[in-house]
Amino acid sequence: MNYRWYFFSIIGLLLIGLGLCVFGEALIQKINRESYFMLGTLSLVIFNTGICFVGEAIFIRRQKTLPN
Repeated sequence: MNYRWYFFSIIGLLLIGLGLCVFGEALIQKINRESYFMLGTLSLVIFNTGICFVGEAIFIRRQKTLPN
């Protein structure tokens, strides 16, 4: 059985969580008046990549369940 959608969903959820954690670190740096731009940008990229992976998993899963 093809579980590609399962792989994409797990990776996507992990990336979303990682992106939020990195965002928290950027927020801490901003509060401490340190440079936070690069870390904040990285968190945005990671989070959006996770959203894309979850969306792709939904797309793959839906294609499998639709009748031909």
